[in-house]
Amino acid sequence: MSGSESTTGGVFLVSVVGQIEKAHFPNYDNMYCKYTFVYGPDWEIVTGIEEGISQIAQKSQDERQQVVWNFPLDVSFKSTNPHGWPQLIISVYGLDTFGNDVVRGYGVCHLPTVNGQSSEEMIMFVPQSSSTLQKLTSWLTGKRPEYVDARLLARGDGREVTRVRSQGCVWIKFNVVFKDFHHYGFENENNS
Repeated sequence: MSGSESTTGGVFLVSVVGQIEKAHFPNYDNMYCKYTFVYGPDWEIVTGIEEGISQIAQKSQDERQQVVWNFPLDVSFKSTNPHGWPQLIISVYGLDTFGNDVVRGYGVCHLPTVNGQSSEEMIMFVPQSSSTLQKLTSWLTGKRPEYVDARLLARGDGREVTRVRSQGCVWIKFNVVFKDFHHYGFENENNS
């Protein structure tokens, strides 16, 4: 095998270890998060899991009022093509005043494209009812607007007709390692 050939059979690897650290939703308590990775057709998970759900956590009693999960992420992908770069989708849930499990926020980000450690402050959002009647109905029934499949957030089509409102923030830490990425003419040096 020549020095320019990939040692992994024509693919490059992206390994991500990190954690969904904490969240800030000032008006809410007792929340948990779900995550899922969405990626293109040329991508495949080699190790790790595609979806996960955290424990329920209470917000801190200090002035920061943060919910701390420190929920681990550990996944490795292989691909022959950067098209469809993996995205992380996070959904945060909690109980409303009637005891119903409702969404508190959705967020999405691409996995980092550089080696090393990085942080992401993910601004969360929730879908809004499109009419006053729907707002009243959702309040009375306890069924707030939410996405049937959060993977919709990773695609561009269909999102332009969704009304949303910003609500809350989630902090994520990533540690990323690439293997054989440079064999395809890609550079991803972290020069900071």
